[in-house]
Amino acid sequence: MAKLVKEDVIAGLKEMNMVEIMDLVKAIEEEFGVKAAAAVAAPAAGAAAAQEGPSEVTVTLKSVGATKVPVIKAVQAVTGLGLMEAKKLVDQAPVAIKEHVSPAEGEEIAKQLTAAGAEVEVK
Repeated sequence: MAKLVKEDVIAGLKEMNMVEIMDLVKAIEEEFGVKAAAAVAAPAAGAAAAQEGPSEVTVTLKSVGATKVPVIKAVQAVTGLGLMEAKKLVDQAPVAIKEHVSPAEGEEIAKQLTAAGAEVEVK
């Protein structure tokens, strides 16, 4: 089997939807015994301390947008809730999706929800 290069992996990721990418991240975490959020948050934590920014943020779903089903699936992936619980949470918008998370994790969650079509606020 030929060795994959970074460009091949990125091209493959572009063809996946957010649920497939989240499943891939979970599989990588299990295979290698690491946490992706910790790897992303560690370098960002040092930068955040230097910038005197907030140490914790809340990610709030302001509105669902035109595509409700992808938003429900994204909320389900982010929170770990079941499908019905995620739907109930989305139906309550505006609502806090995640509270007391690092700014880097908050921005990552916001990107996932925005990609699904939701309007999100991180504060």
